[in-house]
Amino acid sequence: MASAEEAYAASGPFEGPEKLLEIWFAPSAADCADAAPSADGKYGLRRVPRAIWEEMLDIVKCKILSVVEGTESDAYLLSESSFFVSPHRLILKTCGTTLNLLGVPRILEIARDHAGFPSVYRLFYSRKAFMFPERQMGPHREWKAEIEFLDRLFPNGAAYTVGKVNGDHWLLYLTAPTSGTSSNGSTAPNNSVDDADDAIVSDYTIEILMTHLSPEARAPFFSKAPLEEADATAGADGMALSSALGITELFPPHLTTLDAYAFSPCGYSCNALLKWRPDAGQDPAQPGEGYYTIHVTPEEGWSYASFECNVPLPTSPTDKATSVPDLKTLIRRVVDIFHPGRLTLTLFISSKDNDATEEEEGVSAVEAAQRAFKSALTLPAKRVDRGDDAAAERAFSRLYKRTDKINYEFGGYDLAFASFELR
Repeated sequence: MASAEEAYAASGPFEGPEKLLEIWFAPSAADCADAAPSADGKYGLRRVPRAIWEEMLDIVKCKILSVVEGTESDAYLLSESSFFVSPHRLILKTCGTTLNLLGVPRILEIARDHAGFPSVYRLFYSRKAFMFPERQMGPHREWKAEIEFLDRLFPNGAAYTVGKVNGDHWLLYLTAPTSGTSSNGSTAPNNSVDDADDAIVSDYTIEILMTHLSPEARAPFFSKAPLEEADATAGADGMALSSALGITELFPPHLTTLDAYAFSPCGYSCNALLKWRPDAGQDPAQPGEGYYTIHVTPEEGWSYASFECNVPLPTSPTDKATSVPDLKTLIRRVVDIFHPGRLTLTLFISSKDNDATEEEEGVSAVEAAQRAFKSALTLPAKRVDRGDDAAAERAFSRLYKRTDKINYEFGGYDLAFASFELR
């Protein structure tokens, strides 16, 4: 009898690496026209009914599985990855052969008609190089076509390739901060803000993109539930798997609201909302709630797992178990779960935060991140007598070597990019 993995592989490879779209319609939630304290915290884009978002996602070719409503944002778990909605910003992350960019024109209409945003403030689109580009559809067949599609909507965009063109690389398209409306009346921007660096608000995103997962790390992500019962138990199975693998312990549980889904015959997704500031939701000008999201494609031959988080992480470890982990600790916790043979890490941070860190600590946040990447993955963990750190040490007998390191400065943002492979 064929295994679940063999049966699924017969249908062809699945594209795990996601297309990541992030659109800001204002510099912060406080800049929304209707920003004000309310009982449910719903203003700006969060006032858009779920049915409207579902209609947009039909264009993209994915469905909403569940939603968690936080104090500052809503996290939608999708059939192909995730969708996060804040009052002033949305993030659409989709895998497989979804048509992420085809949803952009409808998103602009929704923002204008349902949330009162006449223009886009800033847009970012990024992705890792596809494993199977020939299986993509529409503008996603090649990077050039994606650039052309976005250029038609955003006349002030710029596209970049970071990393080895014939190896692991990362693709980025971004627009400069803007104001006003386009000549065709849509919400596409056309007027640049004079001082791009000063216009950027605090922003921080870490991604860990992993391939060639070990057999023992892939095995838990194949469903054992009968097919006829899989959908009914997918949420509960996803939560149980999250607990068994330590995903629930990546951040302190009391700060985390987790939503997970175990796919049949295989695969896993989760969203988590994190209250990293105790006063989250009280002041639109002071964000205190972030997210992390994980997606896993476990099949041999194209195994892939991604981790993404926008909570600012300290660069130095803390002794408090109730605190947000430092960057090095978080990287080790994630890699300990998936045991990748290769991985790419990116830290994308607003230049103000990068410069402020350099002034305070003598090294920029980007360079501090590069040091954390290297230390987490190329040096063995030290044994200490607290918690289950012995498990972390065993995990890091799998040491890595760095194959690429690039720091990049964009308009108002800085990037740390690094690739590693198992020794």
